[in-house]
Amino acid sequence: MPPIAFQNTFAGSPLDRAAARRVDPDWLAARLMDPTSWCLALWKGQILADDKGVVGLPVAFATTVETDPDKLLFLGVEGKAAGFAVDIDNDLDPAAGPLAGHGQFEELRPLALRLPANDAAVAACARSLFEWRRRHRWCSNCGQPTRSAEAGWKRVCPACRTEHFPRTDPVAIMLPTFGERCLLGRQASWRPGMWSALAGFVEPGESLEEAAAREIKEEAGLTAVRVRYHSSQPWPFPSQMMVGFIAEVADDQATPDQTELEAVRWFTRAEAAALLRGEIEDAFAPPPLAIAHQLLKAWVDGF
Repeated sequence: MPPIAFQNTFAGSPLDRAAARRVDPDWLAARLMDPTSWCLALWKGQILADDKGVVGLPVAFATTVETDPDKLLFLGVEGKAAGFAVDIDNDLDPAAGPLAGHGQFEELRPLALRLPANDAAVAACARSLFEWRRRHRWCSNCGQPTRSAEAGWKRVCPACRTEHFPRTDPVAIMLPTFGERCLLGRQASWRPGMWSALAGFVEPGESLEEAAAREIKEEAGLTAVRVRYHSSQPWPFPSQMMVGFIAEVADDQATPDQTELEAVRWFTRAEAAALLRGEIEDAFAPPPLAIAHQLLKAWVDGF
């Protein structure tokens, strides 16, 4: 695991992704037969879990539940054990069928609140890869069906030989500040009372910092004068990379654009701290698994 100044939920996988092994069919075949190998099971984007966390099934058993090799993904190795994931293609819940007694399928976002950090990171990687594969069954160059390659980390078009690789969409997410206050916004679709950081997709031809400044201007009408990087977060819904900033702005004349944001609100450090503790009656912050929560906490703590 690389050194990280701050680790958000879904980051910090304990696995060595062992990319060089993805092109070694003999090694992969041996790992599939190895009794120490394990496999995560996903169904309709949900993760098989029990009261202890994510369930690691024996690979030999998991591949009898879903026999299509195109649904199998090599995740990496931890020590001598190899990890895989399988995306079960079935209309009926496998936890009520062949996987009865092994756990239940749960949505990753609420599940992550109780998962160990390592489990959340590995599950997020599997979910992102399978979501990408679901969206790239057809070649964007010629329209023909693609097939899985390199242990699930690439798709190849047999017709035109175009190679397709997993994509991650970068999103700038930022907390604007002016003096001893920070600005949070809310979208009309959110639960009443929820306030969060501003965010938007990075556009072609702009840096991450430029994207942060542009989004602050577009959404709240404020001019950023200093943008500081805090941390990043893989966000597997379906596959974003959230890049977090704290941005000083030129003034406090914020105006919501009424397209992305329906309202904005300034919070002092004391109010932001109370918001994080759930002590403001008409407002609450995103949960700790979200990078928006961590940006707000970092500013409260003096970042």
